[in-house]
Amino acid sequence: MASVAIAQSDKPHIPVLIEQILSQIAPVSGRWLDGTFGAGGYTLALLEAGAEKVFAVDRDPAVFDLPRAWPTALQSRLEFIPGLFSKLDDYAQELDGIVLDLGVSSMQLDQAERGFSFMRDGPLDMRMSQSGPSAADLVNGLPEADIANLLYLYGEERASRRIAKSIVQRRSDAAFKTTLDLAQLIEKALPRTKPGQSHAATRSFQALRIAVNNEYGELFAGLLAGERALRAGGLFCVVSFHSIEDRMVKRFFQMRAGRAGSNNRYAPHSAPLPIQFELVSRKPILGTPEEIAQNPRARSAKLRIARRTDSAAGGVVKPSDLGMPLMDLPL
Repeated sequence: MASVAIAQSDKPHIPVLIEQILSQIAPVSGRWLDGTFGAGGYTLALLEAGAEKVFAVDRDPAVFDLPRAWPTALQSRLEFIPGLFSKLDDYAQELDGIVLDLGVSSMQLDQAERGFSFMRDGPLDMRMSQSGPSAADLVNGLPEADIANLLYLYGEERASRRIAKSIVQRRSDAAFKTTLDLAQLIEKALPRTKPGQSHAATRSFQALRIAVNNEYGELFAGLLAGERALRAGGLFCVVSFHSIEDRMVKRFFQMRAGRAGSNNRYAPHSAPLPIQFELVSRKPILGTPEEIAQNPRARSAKLRIARRTDSAAGGVVKPSDLGMPLMDLPL
């Protein structure tokens, strides 16, 4: 299908690893689902590359105003679905491909009032759906031990206990309400960062965002939903930005491709089970030096792609099988 040109000034941000995705899935055709629409970059690239239809899913209702400036020829091949990618198999079936970008949208980071960024002062919110408990609710309401566990398990913050203690001591005098208030406390609680290191609050803000939006639970359910929604030969493309997400995606694809291995070499051999996916690449696909220079966000991005077989959806997978951190939080 011929692509429709869009003026560069009308285009959203260039999505991470999009060239790598397009090169791996070419030629693009059929029905695709973008489970994390965000600023629309992946959806637009798929439409221009030849997708006959794209189902655009996002939990943030504010993002669907963006494509109103797109040409009618593109909008006619686009269906917006406010929802969660964990339920994507409820929205479409027999898909030719699925794309998930697990990073927070740059558009959301740029909006101080959404409370995602420690670089801009705003309410301590972080809710993608703009509903439910906020980051402020967790910081001000959780016991110290739960805050420490949350920061460690979800953000891999090694100084989680020190930060949690500082949070609880401070909130006894005044509750946390803004992003900069929390970020400045975390900075004071930790040694000064060296040049080139990430901001001291990076891991803590990541952990809170993941907890508020149940991102690991969404990913776990989304991987299973994608398996159910893809047709035989359909492609599942997942872009992750930190080690826990990448580990979950890697293990899921390996298990469903029959490459998970056995923990007991003395166990009797059994008949091979049907496989649900074939790995397009055994190793993650990374950004090029040129892309990383233009877009620092690509530095930590990893792309994994698997192709659906004609086998029925696999059996039960437990979150622990994928190395998913588990916490019982009041969300």
